[in-house]
Amino acid sequence: MDLHENNPQKKWKNRDLVASLEFAVTGLFTAFKEERNMRKHLVSAILVVIAGLIFRVSTTEWLFLLLSISLVIAFEIVNSAIENVVDLASSYHFSMLAKNAKDMAAGAVLFVSAFALLTGLIIFLPKIWNVIF
Repeated sequence: MDLHENNPQKKWKNRDLVASLEFAVTGLFTAFKEERNMRKHLVSAILVVIAGLIFRVSTTEWLFLLLSISLVIAFEIVNSAIENVVDLASSYHFSMLAKNAKDMAAGAVLFVSAFALLTGLIIFLPKIWNVIF
């Protein structure tokens, strides 16, 4: 009998690239399924991509838009993971440290979201202005 057979940690260990990818994809689906804000970010991202196609943004503008979308989604996933770990560690009991950790993670999402909004305004406002006037 192998010493690792009864080790529960072995089940969580990534055995190969395929297993790592499966865990990562499961994490993405979990975030989209369980996190309301993630679904809002996804809808916003789709609208930005549609607007980018309609206004035929340049390659450089696409890079900034896709960077902004990626940052917001990545930070929201990290924020959700931090919230879950803090809830687990604190057993859902109030702790100022737990509150601070969750608030800081949410603040990081807010900061990146503000960057994304500003990026979108810089790219799309002149294009909308040209259509209107």
